[in-house]
Amino acid sequence: MDSASQPEIEKRPHSDTLKKLTLVIWAVFLLTLPFTNFPFFPSGFGGDALVRPLSVYPLIALLLLVTIPTILKNKLPKTVLSLLPFVLVAVTASLISTLHGIDSLLGISVWQRALRAIITLGIGVAIYLTTSIVIRSQADLRRTLRWIYAGWGIALLWSSIQAVYVVNFTEAYYRWVSSIQKFISTRRLLESRVSGTTYEPNWFAEQICILLLPWLLASVLSGYSVFRWRWRRITIELLLLGWSIVILTLTFSRAGLAVMLISLLIGLLFLRPKKKVGQTDNRSTAKSRGRRIIEVTLVISAVLGGLYLFGSRNTFFSRIWDYWNRDKPVSLEGYLDYVGFGARYTYFATAYRIYEQNPQLGVGLGNYAFYFEENLPDRLLAETPEVLRILTQSADRYRLITPKSLYIRILAETGLIGLGAFLIFVLGIIGSTLYLRLSPREDERYWGTAGLLACISFLFLAFTFDSFTFPNMWVAFGVITAATWVSYRESAPVDDMKFRQSETKQPLPAS
Repeated sequence: MDSASQPEIEKRPHSDTLKKLTLVIWAVFLLTLPFTNFPFFPSGFGGDALVRPLSVYPLIALLLLVTIPTILKNKLPKTVLSLLPFVLVAVTASLISTLHGIDSLLGISVWQRALRAIITLGIGVAIYLTTSIVIRSQADLRRTLRWIYAGWGIALLWSSIQAVYVVNFTEAYYRWVSSIQKFISTRRLLESRVSGTTYEPNWFAEQICILLLPWLLASVLSGYSVFRWRWRRITIELLLLGWSIVILTLTFSRAGLAVMLISLLIGLLFLRPKKKVGQTDNRSTAKSRGRRIIEVTLVISAVLGGLYLFGSRNTFFSRIWDYWNRDKPVSLEGYLDYVGFGARYTYFATAYRIYEQNPQLGVGLGNYAFYFEENLPDRLLAETPEVLRILTQSADRYRLITPKSLYIRILAETGLIGLGAFLIFVLGIIGSTLYLRLSPREDERYWGTAGLLACISFLFLAFTFDSFTFPNMWVAFGVITAATWVSYRESAPVDDMKFRQSETKQPLPAS
């Protein structure tokens, strides 16, 4: 053995240990994704924030072990680079906003708000970069999905325990579950809705729609599974899909349930794998289409029937149809107020007014609250008690108002330039899903189908949340980017071998 090879051999144990450690931390990160309002955060580390992802802790370790070293030494996917313009615009708009002489609000200065908003955006970008970088192969993709399912298995199990009192309320049982929920979330449980492992039912439903349903539905449609176990047509993904649909129904999240129905319709009608050419004729094609329509009708009818059955017992959800049965005069505006959309409309309209005054770069990340009161639309506040409570300051209320919509927030706080940059990034993600879906390989088509469903869910749900710290979209986008990058590397020409060999030297999870 020559002396030149000795140092390389001595490095192997250290490298293998680092890979195993990274793999364990990555698994912990994925397991903790459903916990987005973890109560035990230090006050100087997001302890006073509403969005508190437990996954931030393992994320810090992954940044030090994998993400930062990889960024410094290796080429990144172009989709990752397409996010950079939006980040630059957002940071620039925030820094410029500090020069506008904005007065403090509730003891919070514009500098504090801008710094906090930039940090939250940084957390989201770090989640996306880490997910894109850690996954290096098809084996890593499958392993990642298994750990996501494991984490969601825990979340669905806890949600099922909550579902017991939602279906048949018992005071003692509800108090027992609530006593445990204090270690999971900062908010008390609702007696008539499942909150899962997070702050409120809407958050939990949005997580299911982006982080769970797309991959499960794509698996059921294509027959592709990341598990070996299968009994005839029954797979673990099929069981998880049915379980998640039941739990999602019991959240009574109108946005979440609407997105679920849209995903089911699009998936069942348009995203099923096509049979090979020559295997079908016109008669069999017509029969297949008829059978597909019948299946879609049965599935949607079953879901809608379940919604009506359970929703009729929930006064919050039953407002959707109860309004039209009242003796009072009806109108579209009255209906929107009755179902709770009045406050949302106020947030959106105010944000648009702020944008009109600052169309290029907006008012800076996080600064919507400073301009909120002076840009309220002409409307009686008594009709929207939620907005009235926000404007009424009290000693125990210190959280600033947000637009409740990611699109509207980006438009108001980073202007048309920021929104355009962000949409270009989203279009890059959608392009990646189409690239995968058109692949001749079955496994890559699966990731394309799942990614497309995740993008559809995001496009709708981005109207209902506005935080960059939520890991939902970033993890989904990261998995799509990684799957595309894996596909590209596996089909890269031989003269790119030198680059691929240099990547294997990084301390990444073993495939």
